[in-house]
Amino acid sequence: MKRLLLALATAASLGLGLPLPAAALDPATTTASDQNYLARVPYQTYFADYLALRKGREAEIIFIGDSITEQFRWGSGASVWNRRFEQRAFDFGLGADRTQHVLWRLDNFDLSFLKPKVAVIMIGTNNVNNEAEDTAAGIKAVIAATQKKFAGVKVVVVSILPNSRAEQRMAEVNKLVAPLADNKTIWYLNLAARFTPEGDNWKGLSGDKLHLTTAGYTMWADELEALLAVVQK
Repeated sequence: MKRLLLALATAASLGLGLPLPAAALDPATTTASDQNYLARVPYQTYFADYLALRKGREAEIIFIGDSITEQFRWGSGASVWNRRFEQRAFDFGLGADRTQHVLWRLDNFDLSFLKPKVAVIMIGTNNVNNEAEDTAAGIKAVIAATQKKFAGVKVVVVSILPNSRAEQRMAEVNKLVAPLADNKTIWYLNLAARFTPEGDNWKGLSGDKLHLTTAGYTMWADELEALLAVVQK
C-alpha cells in the first residue's frame, strides 16, 4: 500500500490528468533516474557535441525516446531523417533509456533554445521488466514532464513497436496509453499497426527484432507526417 501511495503521489506531482491504474505498484517508472545517462560517458560527450551544434537553432519538433529514436538521426534512419526532419527537428533519444531516464534528462538538460510546437514521444520498450500498468504510468509522466518543459507543446505519443522481448506486454501498454489522446493537446499514433508480422519477425524491424530498418523509419515518417498535418493546423 505504501508503494502504491508513493506512485500516486508521484503522478499527482507531475500533473497527470488521469490517475494511475489501481494495479500500478512500482514508483520507479515515474521517478527521474540518472542511472542510464551518467553511466554512459561516451554518450555524454557525443550528446554535448550535438547540443553545441544545435545551440541557437530552433526546432518545431522534438523527438523524445530511446535508441529507436536516437538511431533515427544517425543509424539506419539517417537517410530518412536528413531528408525529412533534419531542418525542423531535434532528436532527444538515448539508447537504453526507460521512462525514468527520460524524466531525468528532461529535468537536467537546458533545452531552452528549442521552441518546439510538437513533441513526438516513443518510450517504454526498455521497461521490459515492469508491469504494463507501471510502464503506462511512466509514459504518462513523460508526457506531463514534456508539457511542463515546453509550454503549449502538442504531444504525439507513438505506440511501442512489437519486439521479441515482450510483445504481449508492450501491446498491453499501448492499450493503456491510447486513451490519453484527446486530439487537442495529445494525439496517439498507432504505429505498431503498420509493423505487421513477417515470418519470424515484423515488417520494418531489423534482425534483432527490436530496432528499425531504413524501411521501418520510412514507415514511421510517413505515418507521422500524415498526423502532423492535422496536429499542426
